[in-house]
Amino acid sequence: MKSMRVEHHPILGDMEKQQRVTIYFDNQPYEAYKGDTIASALLASGVRTLRVHEDKETPRGIYCNIGHCFECRVTVNGVNTVRACVTSVEENMVIESGKSFATSSQKGGQL
Repeated sequence: MKSMRVEHHPILGDMEKQQRVTIYFDNQPYEAYKGDTIASALLASGVRTLRVHEDKETPRGIYCNIGHCFECRVTVNGVNTVRACVTSVEENMVIESGKSFATSSQKGGQL
């Protein structure tokens, strides 16, 4: 997929001068730049769905992009409920999309 990233910005400068890092989202490698948030890096790569709703299993992505709504929560390096919109990328970061839970776990039962 063609990058959705702005490569040349009149204020931020040229992206090719930025340090590149590799992140992994659901076992797929993606290019990001130092200073990107997880959300901005994935958005620039064409990723729109970061998780699915726990009950309805409908896709969820970036909503407020300022850390208030938690719609962009993902698992990062094994840590759950990380907000992708306010978390900076790091080299070799492993990000997993939010998965839906079994109905029994939603109601306090065992998986």
